[in-house]
Parts: sequence; C-alpha cells; structure tokens
Amino acid sequence: MSGQPTSTRRRLRFGALEILAVGAVVLVVAQPHLVSMFDNPALQTAATVFVSIIVQALPFLVVGVLLSAAIAAFVPKSFWQRALPANRVVAVPVAGAAGLLLPGCECASVPVAGSLMARGVTPAAALAFLLSAPAINPIVLVSTFVAFPGQPQMVLARLVASFATAVFMGWLWLRFGRAKWLRMPERTHLEGSTPFHTFRLTASHDFLHAGGFLVVGGLAAAAMNVAMPSEWMEAISGNPVLAVLGLALLAVILSICSEADAFVAASFTSFSLTARLAFLVVGPMIDLKLMSMQAGIFGRAFAVRFAPTTFVVAVAVSSLVGWWLLS
Repeated sequence: MSGQPTSTRRRLRFGALEILAVGAVVLVVAQPHLVSMFDNPALQTAATVFVSIIVQALPFLVVGVLLSAAIAAFVPKSFWQRALPANRVVAVPVAGAAGLLLPGCECASVPVAGSLMARGVTPAAALAFLLSAPAINPIVLVSTFVAFPGQPQMVLARLVASFATAVFMGWLWLRFGRAKWLRMPERTHLEGSTPFHTFRLTASHDFLHAGGFLVVGGLAAAAMNVAMPSEWMEAISGNPVLAVLGLALLAVILSICSEADAFVAASFTSFSLTARLAFLVVGPMIDLKLMSMQAGIFGRAFAVRFAPTTFVVAVAVSSLVGWWLLS
C-alpha cells in the first residue's frame, strides 16, 4: 500500500510539456473570448510587441540551446582548461573576445554561459562571454554598419564599449562575487548513456527552461511598451544626461534582439549618437527577458546583483566611449 501513493504522486506530477499542452488546450477553448479582447488597441500593440520579441529571439535561443548541448555532450572538460589561460584575470578578456567568433543573441548566450560554468569554466570568464557574445559578434557588427550608413565610428564605438563593459563586469565578479550568490547550473541529471543521448537531454531541458523565462520576460516587456507614454521620449532627447539614461532604460524595456536593435537605435534621430550607443550597449546585456532568464538559470540572488551593476557599468562606459569616439 505504501508504494501506491508514491506512484500516484508521480503520475500526477506536471512537467513543462504537460503545462504547454494544457496551455494550448486553454487557448483553443478560449479563442472566441480572446479574439474579442484583442479589439482593444493597447492589447493589440502589446500582442504585437510580445510576438515580435519571441519571433526575433526564438531562432537564436535554439542556436544557443544546441550549442550548449553540443558543449555538454561533445566537448571534454579538459578542453576549457587548455583553451583559457590558467590566470583567471587573463581568462576574463580572452573569454570576452570569444564573443567575436560566435554569432547569436543574448537569449542564446545565457544557456551557453550556464553550460560553460557546468563544464568547469570560472564564472567570471563565463559571465564575460555571456555579456560580450550578443554585443560584438559579426552579425551584430554588420547590422550596426548597415543601420548607420556613413558612420563607421558607431561600429567601433559599439565594439569597444561592449567589450570593455563585459571585461569589467567579469573582473568585478572575480573581485567581489560570492559563490553563494550564484546558483551553479546542475547538469548531472542530464548526463546520458551516450554523447548523443546527453545532447538530446540537454537540448530539450535548456529549451523548455530558458524558453519559459523568455516568455515571462517578453510579456513584461510588452506590458511596459504599452504603459510608456510616447511624449516622454520627446521631452528627454534634448538633455544629454537624460537622453543617455532614457535610451538605456528604453533598451531594458523594449528587449529587442541584438541582431535587430541597431535599426531601432538608428530611428531615434532626435537623440545624440552617444545616447544611441548606450541603447546598443545596454540592450544586449540587460533587459527584461534577460533578467528573467538569468534569474531562472543562475538564481534570483545573482540576478538582483548582476543586472543593476551591469546597467550602471554599461551606461558609464557608453558615455565615456561616446565622448571619446562620437563627439
């Protein structure tokens, strides 16, 4: 008799796939009511923003998940010991520079950074990669060049400011970070009987886990987009300090994929190049969906410390680089 309750509890346990299935059934049943709700223009705008965030981010999230699974399944731990310098101070900029080689957006870098930590990479170096990869990879730099024709200094400024922010944050974590603040991703339950089995387990786990937090962050970003009055943008563009802070905060709220954010930044023609640089540096490193994903993967104690610090450092570095290269 003692085994029956346990078996019953196991059968009734809901996982991510069951929740997704129930959600799909609810959407189908409630479709007539949902259609009437979206006659509201504000809800239509929020829905458009939410769908655009998910559509932009999902392909790159899949790339990051597959890369994370490949690292876990096929790359031995000893590789990272050989690839990164033993000196952790030097390992941080080396890991940050690796972002130049791997196309992907911020959604992809979160599961990859988690996989790197699980494979023995020092957290400071993995965090430097997490911040740099979506901001300085070739796709992002090319899109920035195209979005700002005749202004190649924007590409250089974005590269310098983003890399400097990533490295500085890695060094800050190396100096002041505490192990108790960072929940190291637990991956032992994802080790399969073969490398391909491990790949499948890791990919499905990371996609469902990170994808859920992407949805939560996308919903928050959509709500904030609707709530923010457009008049605020016009009021702050004339003040240099408020312009930088305003576009930096807007980058957090809009949560645009880093492959597309340069075209949005270029459209803010009433703002200075330095303010638009802050938008481009902050967005790929800290936004609503990223905060949600980082809290889910690395823990809330990490997110509440790392996200605000990243924002402050990114704004400060962007202002300095903008004054140096864009004035």
